[in-house]
Amino acid sequence: MILQLRNLALIALCGLAAACATDRTFGTAAELEITELEQLPAPLGEIYHTISQQETLDIYIANAETLSGPYLTDDRARITFPLIGELDLYGKTPSEAARMIADGLRGDFMIDPQVRVIPSALPPPSISVGGQVEEPGSYPATGNATLLRIVNLAGGLSEYARLDDVLVMRVVDGQNYIGVYNIGAIQRGNYADPALYPNDIVMVGDSPNRRRLDNFLQFAPIISSAAIIIDRATRSR
Repeated sequence: MILQLRNLALIALCGLAAACATDRTFGTAAELEITELEQLPAPLGEIYHTISQQETLDIYIANAETLSGPYLTDDRARITFPLIGELDLYGKTPSEAARMIADGLRGDFMIDPQVRVIPSALPPPSISVGGQVEEPGSYPATGNATLLRIVNLAGGLSEYARLDDVLVMRVVDGQNYIGVYNIGAIQRGNYADPALYPNDIVMVGDSPNRRRLDNFLQFAPIISSAAIIIDRATRSR
């Protein structure tokens, strides 16, 4: 299931998330549209990179040497380009920036402008991991990166991790996608370990029931066996 919020899509993968019959209630804004998608799409061939502040871009315009050259984005990731004016490039990919420049030149200044935008220094590809893992942070995106491998690099799941609520966020061709995975089922071999790509973001959810129970047990260490039964039931989720 995909939820689309203009450039946002949420995929609740029935096979990889909890069973489809499980109630996975979420808030829905008016802009959301639900469609069907079985898996997260893979990124396009080019290395995904978004333009940020104080970044040097080498911009090349075919047959227009006076327009070509290095441009430095300001503290809001904007540049002032000749004949066009100010361009807001924050969060844009180099390809998107090239299209913006080409669209600005087309018609009044050039018939069919050919534009290339190349960041002068690309950061090493990485995957960001957050939420309920032992060591949140950014980790190298190797050619064989998968969800389990990246979570293991982040020290593994923390005590309060919710196994059926692991999100993978990805941008493909300007469209944001979020996949919901059941990492416990993947660990058991029930489902394939999904491939990850540079600039993916992994977020491991929290189990509030586990946290509330453990907090309660800290203040009431001596209690009847009912608390132990509740504890076992919670830990099995």
